[in-house]
Amino acid sequence: MKSFFLNALRSLGLTPSENQTDDAEEGHAALAQQDYALALKKFKRAATQGDAAAQIQVGHLFREGIGTKKNLVKAVHWYRLAALQRNVTAQFTLGVIYNNGEGIMQDFIEAVHWYQLAALQGNANAQSNLGLMYEKGQGVLQDNTEALNWYRRAADQGHVVAQFNMGLMHEKGESVTQNFAEALKWYRLAALQGHGEAQGNLGVMYAKGEGVPQDYKSAHMWFNIAAAAGDSVATQNRDAMSKNMDAQQISDAQKMARDWQAGRLLPK
Repeated sequence: MKSFFLNALRSLGLTPSENQTDDAEEGHAALAQQDYALALKKFKRAATQGDAAAQIQVGHLFREGIGTKKNLVKAVHWYRLAALQRNVTAQFTLGVIYNNGEGIMQDFIEAVHWYQLAALQGNANAQSNLGLMYEKGQGVLQDNTEALNWYRRAADQGHVVAQFNMGLMHEKGESVTQNFAEALKWYRLAALQGHGEAQGNLGVMYAKGEGVPQDYKSAHMWFNIAAAAGDSVATQNRDAMSKNMDAQQISDAQKMARDWQAGRLLPK
């Protein structure tokens, strides 16, 4: 429980800060001892003094029901206090809660509001989610140009989902000139981070020769890699591709996939 909780906090950027109060410091010490009730008490004391990081900690404890009963209304209250201090983690978290309707009424307009504030501060997760809101027309008017804008900002920071969505938009020509080479570039970046659907889409592009010379072995390799990650469509595509290849080509493609997984091959 301890390691899971502390890892979750680190993923939200909630590690102890140099400017923390004594109460916040004692809160972190209580977390390390797995005394979550005491941690909540200490963090609440610091949070009531305006410590934004402590406010997020309290919000997270209520959100997860750790050291107290789960209470999303109280979690939102504490996250909001931190978000109003321009804390980007709190802003993004509020966006997620309203987007998903976690324990409160789903509200896409409110989600967009908080995503946008976090996105403008450079948060890649918020930028990617904001792009999706614009693409779907949730909480805002549907606008693929704005979607592309926010996806690009996140993708340039290495956000894997945004990179994949950039690939999709260039492949389909949504609010941008259809460009298979550009789609291939973004799919490859996402694929190299382990994005299964991007890996499968790369296989399709190599199979069809879209944005790259047709290459059955590379197509088979990417289908194989995506299939190993559980992509059933990639499994079907790999098996169908095999029917157009001889035994040596299949063997070569399988070796390429093994080398890629072992880090010995970085596909061009």
